[in-house]
Formats: sequence, C-alpha cells, structure tokens
Amino acid sequence: MTCAASTRPAATAADFFTLPRNVFLLATLCCLLWGSAYPAIKNGYELFAIGAGDVPSKLVFAGYRFVLAGAALLALAALLRKDVLGPLRRQWGMLTALGFAQTTLQYIFFYVGLAYTTGVKGSIMNATGTFFSVLLAHFLYHNDRLSARKLLGCLVGFAGVMVVNFQPALLDFEFTLLGEGFIVIAAFVLSAASIYGKRVSQRMDAMVMTGWQLAIGGVLLLALGYGAGGTLTGFTPASTALLLYLALLSSAAFALWSMLLKHNRVSLVTAFNFLVPIFGALLSALFLNESILEWKNALALLLVCWGIWMVTQEAATVTSSAARPAR
Repeated sequence: MTCAASTRPAATAADFFTLPRNVFLLATLCCLLWGSAYPAIKNGYELFAIGAGDVPSKLVFAGYRFVLAGAALLALAALLRKDVLGPLRRQWGMLTALGFAQTTLQYIFFYVGLAYTTGVKGSIMNATGTFFSVLLAHFLYHNDRLSARKLLGCLVGFAGVMVVNFQPALLDFEFTLLGEGFIVIAAFVLSAASIYGKRVSQRMDAMVMTGWQLAIGGVLLLALGYGAGGTLTGFTPASTALLLYLALLSSAAFALWSMLLKHNRVSLVTAFNFLVPIFGALLSALFLNESILEWKNALALLLVCWGIWMVTQEAATVTSSAARPAR
C-alpha cells in the first residue's frame, strides 16, 4: 500500500513576509533596532569625540557605519550563494540612485537639520515620514489608497511621538529651513527612496539590493564627510565595538524592512515607523540612567500602538503587488 505524496506547495519568502504575525514581529524588531541606535549614536559621538556641530565628522561616522553594514550584507548574500555582482552590473544606475537618495542624501539633510534644531524637535519632525509614505503610496499603488481611517491612525501615532518628546520648549513653534525644514526634507527623501526601493526589489534580491545601496551610500558619505574636513579618531575596543553594533543593526533592520516592503503594502509597513522614536526615548532613558517610568511614556506607547492598529487593520490581507500609477 502506498501513500499519496503531499501536494501542499512549499512555503515561499512571500508567504513568510506577508503573514500578519510575522509582519508585526519583524516590523517591530526593525523599529526596536533603529530605536537602539539613538543612545548608541550618542555614545559613539562621545567615544569618537565628535562635537555637536561637527556635521562633516558625523557624516564620516555614518559613512563607516553604512559601508560596514553593506559589506556584511553582501558577504552574507555571497555565503547564501546569491548573485551579488550580477545586479551591480545590470542595474548599477538604479542601485546608485537608491544608495544616494536613501542613505547619502537623507542623512545629509538629517544631520544638517539636527545641527540647527533640538533633538526633541528633530525626532518629531522626522516622524512626518510616515505621512509622506502613506500619501505617496496613495498615488503610486492602486490597492493602497488613503482613507479617513488611515489618516486618523497616522495622526494618533504622530500624537504619540509628540507625547513622548513633550517638553515646555515645544510650545515654541519656531520653524527654520536649515533646522526643522531639513529634517522634514530628510523624512520625505527617505519615504520616496523606500518606495523606489520597493520597485527595485522586484527586479533583484532584496538582501543584495540593500547591501549595495548601503555600501554605495556609505562610500558617498565618507567622500563628502572627509571632503568637508571631517575626521574620525579615537578608535578603541569600546568605540570599535559600538561602530560594529551600529553596522550590524543597520544591515539587519534595513534588509528585513526591504523584504517587508517588497511583499506588503507600503502603508501597512511604514505605520510601524512611529515606534522608532518611542523605542529611542525608552532605550535612551534606560541606558543613559534617566527615568523610564513616566506617564508620558506609557501614554505615547498606547497612542502609537492604537495608531498602528488603525492603519494596519485596513491592510489585514496583505499581498505582494507591483507599483503602477493610479487611474
């Protein structure tokens, strides 16, 4: 007597990255990793003796971080027998454009903006990126339309970001182009580049794409930083370990995020971005010996989770879709 062979198809990457539970867990993990970069970068500036207004040296620091992150991803891709060099030969223009926008240009605007505003205001202005992503997706994807529920969810999540960063100084509504303006521009550039990356990932492996865009963007940051007079000194076991940690968290978070964007609707994934400043504030308080048990932290987390729930409920059934202009 013979048993019939199982006809159930093998699970694919799309199946794994579109499962709602996995989307929630992986997107939250990415935001936790990016949130941990807040205190890590602050400690890195101290260990490498980078001054608050020394933007060129900050670009050099970021350049090393992303070059190492890209190299780590490409090395892993090679070990997994993925085609690492093929995409660079065939789509070098797309990879260069993606690396320049998502890594180089975005971080230039971000670091220059932070030099002319406070970290609190910068964190709030940077959260506008979720709005940009949802709006751009509305015009680029026929199945990712903006709705009143999505807009309300974004507003609730943004309110959570404001709550966790609330200080009396926020009542000063001063807005300058070089400060808050550049942070908003950085958020828009990142949103647009991420959606462009979603399109590029349909033509190549997402891990390879992420590795090259990080490496290319990092090299450009190094060139610009050193060209503007930046330096990076003070390499010790502690500072080197911190730099390696930042590189590894970047490689893991960006690779996972690219896979999530490749297989899901933009609004479903980007709604989780509101968690980044929340995790950043909580982890900064934890590692910098500040009070973490404050009412505003609990309220902020509640608002952000509520906002994410409102946005993602509309996209509970997630499918991989190619971008096309809305009719």
